[in-house]
Amino acid sequence: MTTNVSTQRIQALRDEMANAGLNAVIVPRTDPHLSEYISSHWHTVRYLTGFTGSAGTLVITADGAYLWVDSRYFLQGEDQTQGSGIVIMKDGLPETPSINRFLCDTLNEGDTVGINGMLMSLNDTATLRSALNKKGIRLDVNFDPIDRIWNDRPELPSDAAFIHDEKYAGKSASDKLADLRRDFTTEGARAFFTSALDEIAWLLNLRSTDVPCNPVATSFLYVGEKDACLFINPAKLTPEVIAYISASGVATAPYNDALGFLTEVPRDIDVLLSGDRASGAVASALDGHFIISDSPVLIPKAVKNEVQMQGIRDAHVRDGVYMVRSIMEVKRTVEQGTPLTEIGVAEILERNRRTDPLFFDLSFDSICGFGPHGAIVHYSATPETDAQLHTDNLLLIDSGANYLDATTDITRTIALGTPSADMRHDFTLVMKGHIAIATAVFPEGTRGHQLDAMARISLWKEGKSYLHGTGHGVGHFLNVHEGPQSIRLNDTMAPLMPGMLTSNEPGVYLADRYGIRCENLVLTIPYETTEFGNFYAFETVTMCPFDRDLFDTSIMTPEEIKWVDDYHRTVYDRLSPSLTPDEREWLAAATAPLK
Repeated sequence: MTTNVSTQRIQALRDEMANAGLNAVIVPRTDPHLSEYISSHWHTVRYLTGFTGSAGTLVITADGAYLWVDSRYFLQGEDQTQGSGIVIMKDGLPETPSINRFLCDTLNEGDTVGINGMLMSLNDTATLRSALNKKGIRLDVNFDPIDRIWNDRPELPSDAAFIHDEKYAGKSASDKLADLRRDFTTEGARAFFTSALDEIAWLLNLRSTDVPCNPVATSFLYVGEKDACLFINPAKLTPEVIAYISASGVATAPYNDALGFLTEVPRDIDVLLSGDRASGAVASALDGHFIISDSPVLIPKAVKNEVQMQGIRDAHVRDGVYMVRSIMEVKRTVEQGTPLTEIGVAEILERNRRTDPLFFDLSFDSICGFGPHGAIVHYSATPETDAQLHTDNLLLIDSGANYLDATTDITRTIALGTPSADMRHDFTLVMKGHIAIATAVFPEGTRGHQLDAMARISLWKEGKSYLHGTGHGVGHFLNVHEGPQSIRLNDTMAPLMPGMLTSNEPGVYLADRYGIRCENLVLTIPYETTEFGNFYAFETVTMCPFDRDLFDTSIMTPEEIKWVDDYHRTVYDRLSPSLTPDEREWLAAATAPLK
């Protein structure tokens, strides 16, 4: 997008603000389902600014434009908005105010802030309103002018939905709904309403193609004590879907009828809402007769059943085969001097994964960053930035797929040519943190926050760090980012429980030089029970070698070296039966013991 286009679009929004008597507007990069990944219809922030990252919130005032982004997008945000007058607000840094603080400091008593109430959670809406009220600033939750300024706005998706077979899901929708009713009743509620697309997909074993890389269907779901209703575009409903959800006691209604339906729910029915996942507009429609609690779907969805866990193990073996083939091809292509770019690497990865009979889609757009681009945490190559690979730097590949039996997410840092001593040193520091998480043993009730420093301590001792989390939850043939568990510096208060699938991905990023990240997925599993209670550990499910050329064994302990050698032996044993003789030979060398 050119600077002029962005400026014109923001000015059009300012004109709408002026007409509505607003002094500022907040535009979150989300949809009415508060999703991280969104359909093209909801890419308002991208339309206005040109910023393509997966997280960001735009604030427009009468004379300024400000885009809050997290550490993954500090560099990308500045690159993509350069010259537009948009100020990048680096969220998480001590000097960066929160949006609420910024508005309170910038606006005057009597001013008004506008938002689309469907695009902000119940909790965030309440917090914003409270902060503004203390400064005498009003909040208008009905400001939604985007259709008037976005003339060619894409339509809402209408692709057909389909049922995720129970042989992969491991549990029927009927059984999940029965468990849900038991759970919301214990909270004192008589119904549950969710806007979260991943929750609806999991509850009903329902999938679609509405959001790139996330196999969800755009919809809302109400579940009462005896009834349930799915609000969805009727064009998406096939006879198979209707038969399956009807057998589970779920009726259907048009997507846009959801808020109207909620206004008609009898007042003696308290509806359970998630304060983080239901919008302020949903709460307003219920006019007070709701209960705020953590979503009763979060834990059951995150704790995979035995069928799902076996699918996860199986899929990661197949995915490992495709990764080995891809890394082999990339390394040999570059070594031979044949031209290859970052986008070309992504195409190789997708081509190999698409050969899988259970492949559905990528789980996110592949991140292939060579050299300095690897230091941009969530870099996305474009035709304008697509770098040629050479034998003089590191290639960071973060990629994954959605298969019918699992979701994968893996990052490997690859040396092209002979790595420098600094590269090997930094890589090994990152791997020391990765190994510390992989080998962790912890008591029941432990949260990821309590493990996070283990991944960082080797970096911290040298004055280095990384600003993103060490681990995020991963769905099952669903969203690649899934709560409630995580491994990060800030505490999400969610304990790690057997059956949870979480990433292990420390890293380090040196601007204008290179980036390093080493990511496997791990299942939380029971370890032992002692007089002190139950203890858990991690089972690494990702199967792909780390680049042996990047290890500096002089700063590794014997236990760390043994972990790498044992892991590589397992990788070879599990992948080699599916490889060609040439591929087995390559893998044997790639998994040979460290020197």
